[in-house]
Amino acid sequence: MEKYVINGGNKLYGSVKIQSAKNSVLPILAAAVLTDGKVTITNVPHISDVRNMVKILTRLGCSAVFDGENIIIDSSSADCFEIPSGLAHELRSSVFLLGSLISRFKMAKIAFPGGCDIGLRPVDLHLTGLKRLGVEITEKNGYILCKCEKLTGNEIMLDCPSVGATENIMLAAVKAEGTTVIKNAAREPEIEDLQKFLNAIGAKVLGAGSGTIVIEGVKTLGGTEFQPISDRIEAGTFLVAAAMCGGEVQLECAGAENISSLLHKLRENGCNIHIKNDKIMLESSRRLTSVKSIETQPYPGFPTDLQAQITALCCICKGQSIITENLFETRFKYVPELRKMGADITVIDRSAFVRGVDRFKGATVVAHDLRGGAALVLAALAAEGRSEVLDISHIDRGYGSFEHKLRAIGGDIVRVVV
Repeated sequence: MEKYVINGGNKLYGSVKIQSAKNSVLPILAAAVLTDGKVTITNVPHISDVRNMVKILTRLGCSAVFDGENIIIDSSSADCFEIPSGLAHELRSSVFLLGSLISRFKMAKIAFPGGCDIGLRPVDLHLTGLKRLGVEITEKNGYILCKCEKLTGNEIMLDCPSVGATENIMLAAVKAEGTTVIKNAAREPEIEDLQKFLNAIGAKVLGAGSGTIVIEGVKTLGGTEFQPISDRIEAGTFLVAAAMCGGEVQLECAGAENISSLLHKLRENGCNIHIKNDKIMLESSRRLTSVKSIETQPYPGFPTDLQAQITALCCICKGQSIITENLFETRFKYVPELRKMGADITVIDRSAFVRGVDRFKGATVVAHDLRGGAALVLAALAAEGRSEVLDISHIDRGYGSFEHKLRAIGGDIVRVVV
């Protein structure tokens, strides 16, 4: 068990290099199972979710090793189609392997996946899509069992633009016979990145980034070296940190085009933002005005993974805000912790009603999930006095070297073993 000890009140100055996107790296690692060619993924974040995915790949018989900031995967010796419950429960993204395993072995067995407790997040859309490709699915004793004689392309209409379901169907369809068309597909940048990777190893995928994705099945796939896109959620988290604490922070390798919805809101808050190539510079005086309304939506709307951070910012802005969470049912679990720090928030159904206070006060708080935990760290950095953030293993799932990057720009934060 580890915690963060944070002395708040410092302004932030300096530069931060943004890591490759967690939500791009994980499905790409799953996609590496599809090929016997050697795959190198570069600039990979050293986070627990990635380490857990590497453990799963190793359990499947793949060779997956870290080489500095890169991961080298050789799946030629993969010989197992079962993901044990212990590993699946640690990592929600283990569900992506369903599509890859079915494509490779025509069999898959996986325990219902775990990850952060932020809502129901059912896998029904994944399974319905796989059934349309010819997969027989049974659920027994907490496991999902899949098998098929062959995968056959088909038209699949998603009831909602689920990122995970879109990616899983893509992975299953790349070596299916014929053509697969996914309608009402998710449009997130990570979907486009998965398409780029799949095409780099020899797949034929078109349309990612739009509502319709077309996959022409191929027989074989090869190797490649690939660098995923930058992590828009990490970038957004550091921008909100700078806004809350005041100062001037520049992000390197930031991908501003993928977080335009956040940049729009931060400008509404009163932050000065300058963009040049892959750099984003944010300047904040800490005398900010609340945005009136924020609603999370599928991309290109405001991302649910930045909802907790922007709520923490609104807590110390002048005025009132309403933040509505449209994607996950229990994503306000961090709110009682912010109240311990002096926040004035009332949650009714899926909306948080925030009345701005002058500043947070230091307190001991508990991280219940990844993004809520990050929001608590930002609140502590902006607070008056000393704070402790407990259960930071949740934060380690998505942020590599988080405390080191924050210290490099002036944050007074240390990791302590409890």
